[in-house]
Amino acid sequence: MVAKLDGIERVAVIGSGVMGAGIAAHCANAGCEVMLLDIVPEGVEDRDSLAKGAITKMLKSDPEMLMHKSYVKRITAGNIEDHLELLKSYDWVVEVIIENLEIKRSLYERLTEHLGTNTILSSNTSTLPRSALTNGMPHDIASRFLITHFFNPPRYLPLLEVVAGPEVDDSVVARFAEFGDVQLGKRVTFCNDTPGFIGNRLGVYFVQRAIKATLDHGFTVEQADAMLGRPIGLPKTGVFALMDLVGIDLIPHVMESMLAHLHPEDAFHEIAGAGDEIIRAMLADGYTGRKGKGGFYRLNREGGGKVKEARNLNTGEYVVANRKAAFPSAKMSKQGLGRLLDHHDEGAAFVNEILLDTFCYAANLVPEVTEDISNIDGAMRVGYNWKLGPFEMMDKIGAASIVTRLEDAGKSVPEFITLAAQKGGFYTTEESEIQRLTPSSERAQVTRGPDILTLADLKRRGKPLQRNASASIWDAGDGVLLIEYHSKMNAMDPLSLEIVLAAVDMAEYDDWKGILIANDAKNFCAGANLGLALFAANLAAWTEVEDFIALGQEAYQALKYAEVPVVAASTGICVGGGAEVLLHCDAVQAHAESYIGLVEVGVGIVPGWGGCKEMLARLRDFGIAAGGPMGPVMKAFEMIGTAQVAKSAEQARRMGFLRPDDRVTMNRDRLIADAKATLLELAQNYTPPEPHTYNLPGPTAKAALEMAVADLARSGQATPHDVVVTAELAHILSGGDTDILDELSEDDILAMELAAIGKLSRDESTLARMEHMVLKGKPLRN
Repeated sequence: MVAKLDGIERVAVIGSGVMGAGIAAHCANAGCEVMLLDIVPEGVEDRDSLAKGAITKMLKSDPEMLMHKSYVKRITAGNIEDHLELLKSYDWVVEVIIENLEIKRSLYERLTEHLGTNTILSSNTSTLPRSALTNGMPHDIASRFLITHFFNPPRYLPLLEVVAGPEVDDSVVARFAEFGDVQLGKRVTFCNDTPGFIGNRLGVYFVQRAIKATLDHGFTVEQADAMLGRPIGLPKTGVFALMDLVGIDLIPHVMESMLAHLHPEDAFHEIAGAGDEIIRAMLADGYTGRKGKGGFYRLNREGGGKVKEARNLNTGEYVVANRKAAFPSAKMSKQGLGRLLDHHDEGAAFVNEILLDTFCYAANLVPEVTEDISNIDGAMRVGYNWKLGPFEMMDKIGAASIVTRLEDAGKSVPEFITLAAQKGGFYTTEESEIQRLTPSSERAQVTRGPDILTLADLKRRGKPLQRNASASIWDAGDGVLLIEYHSKMNAMDPLSLEIVLAAVDMAEYDDWKGILIANDAKNFCAGANLGLALFAANLAAWTEVEDFIALGQEAYQALKYAEVPVVAASTGICVGGGAEVLLHCDAVQAHAESYIGLVEVGVGIVPGWGGCKEMLARLRDFGIAAGGPMGPVMKAFEMIGTAQVAKSAEQARRMGFLRPDDRVTMNRDRLIADAKATLLELAQNYTPPEPHTYNLPGPTAKAALEMAVADLARSGQATPHDVVVTAELAHILSGGDTDILDELSEDDILAMELAAIGKLSRDESTLARMEHMVLKGKPLRN
């Protein structure tokens, strides 16, 4: 389970809207006892109805707020009329109410007499300065008052901006920062007390600048989003779809607050107002974004379909969205952002205007919002999901090139950009450590927490011990070997498997303490390389397909029975062969956001690298499936046959993909270091596991499973090829032609897995499923 720190265990959240509920849910995810409070609506019998309603919605939220539905029991509902006196026993009280300065101040006045002597009080405001919130606040409360700005949704976005004041003791800041980092899993970023802090100060400017440019160029929303999304390293939502996602009704409030508190000479004022009439008209018509009936985009469901439509910014009418709206210059981004900017079409001119102004704005924010440019870059990466922050972008293009581009455009060049051009960039690497440029023209090391290790660190400090196109072996220090997958989506192919086998040999014969499987990517491993398997199958190279499966079985068994411990650091997507490698490790240090499942039926095959044998044993040994010998068989059939995927590490534990004693890391930045520490613990007096044996029910069980699928097929819930694939799965899980008194080995089940894949890979319907997944990225229901 998640290790709990001394300091903050009881949390009260005031405000049960989407953001308040999200923060409450995530504190419950972190193991805290949570009280969620809101006002008492007029004329209701249940005075806690607002908070209770928010808690009920948590269980139905999509994406899921809670990492496991049982965590809802950690949250109690209340109201600010009857329950403020309970706050004395809470460690942290966070206000998440409307962005209205006077309403917030009024609430703080009511809270003052009810707070414990060590209670931290904070606001989740996204734009209001701390100085305005604490004006008139008693010193005792102000000395414990922080801004703690989460990004929505709080569970999934790692950025947490923290603003303190000179009267706040360092111990208060350290106490909350450690909680936010380790228990909540956030990238805690300290900001100066300025409007919008870091993320929204720059992010809102970028969005507003993009709106103005879109109107100036007469572009459609599809054209703007096509150019301001993936071509420049931003999410595919671009700008207008991003506003739909965030909520268009929030935009006027954010703009009003920013304009009220920014200095009159701030460049934000020059672009404010662009698009105001359009947004007011949309809100008047009820278009608030995805949470309502639509926004700049909507889904037209007339006639039973779902047609995506886009709003015409001039007329307000909706037309079918153009899915190919990008200009030719968008393709140039594959050769670098500079090549896109150098293109001569109007799309490139559009991007140039926006990025150059955004770069200037970012440069002029230093040192106002922070003197550390890595804080700005980090905020945009983890708060807005940019691949690179603005200073990293400028370094990619070249700081000197940015100066030239600004001069050619007739724009004033900020002193900080000129300084970067003279100093060789905003970032440099010295003695394997990243150095950032400071406003005083010095270099300072980019600092991180003490317990952080990344593959990027290893790559700066040395070369791999062994490498091929798909995977590498690294020395992770302290006698630990590290296997890194680096193919597309970290998918497994023969080259990856060869590296696994080489690492086992190296560890056993060269006296290493253990093997760690980890990477810096968002996703641990998306399974086998389907494109490669499909290519071989289309050539009728059946021997190659079966050799690939056999090699994977050999590699995973080698991991399981290696003479040294093997630990995997799971994160993101871990499906198919990516889940199977986790099942063969001695332990998994799982990032809380690990999505694990055996999904092979979706591409017309069954688990082939030991997934069936490991799940049968786990469901039996961990007590997850009851009901004698048939219980684990039925449970495994249900999970694998319907391609169930855990949506969190805790869900994965309850499903058997993780062991009861596997550990969870909330902060992705800490994952590899935590996994390494786990491995070094296991390395002391390590002995490999004993092989599983099985007594399976045989043909009668297979018949029962096939009858269940036949019923589903008759009701239209299973397709014809589902019946074929699950018949092979039923054969394996029931033990084939066995008897309950017979003892089967792991090798017996592996042989059945291999035979089933050999048979299914020759089926045209399986090949159709594979091809559809490779081309479309989603399963074919055939």
